[in-house]
Amino acid sequence: MLKVEGVLHFTIPVKDLDRSEKFYTDILGFEKIGRNDRIVFLRAGGDYFNLTYSENPITTNVGNRHEIHSAFRMTPRAYDEALKILPEKGVEIFKEEDRRVGVFVGRSAYIRDPDNNVIELIDLERAPVERA
Repeated sequence: MLKVEGVLHFTIPVKDLDRSEKFYTDILGFEKIGRNDRIVFLRAGGDYFNLTYSENPITTNVGNRHEIHSAFRMTPRAYDEALKILPEKGVEIFKEEDRRVGVFVGRSAYIRDPDNNVIELIDLERAPVERA
């Protein structure tokens, strides 16, 4: 069996790199660490992700569904601030929940990026530490 140590990065598909870079850095506060003609490289704390230009259509959730999404951890204070700041910047929080049971426990807010990708911001209280 392979022994994977962790996640280096994941990719969020976008149609306009400039627009998406501005959204993820100026509005969501992620740190840009590099860019080429097809990819913007970003940091979220000690983790990394990429915004990559997609020539294919971007598959999104139907309506207000949110099963396909990327989730980012926040401190309780940063989460509370995000709930105030995002609407002021014109970003709709289309769902909030406070999960007390399940795999990932905590308060979550769901938003969409300019390409309709769903982003979850979570004040994570508990995540599993052992395999299921």
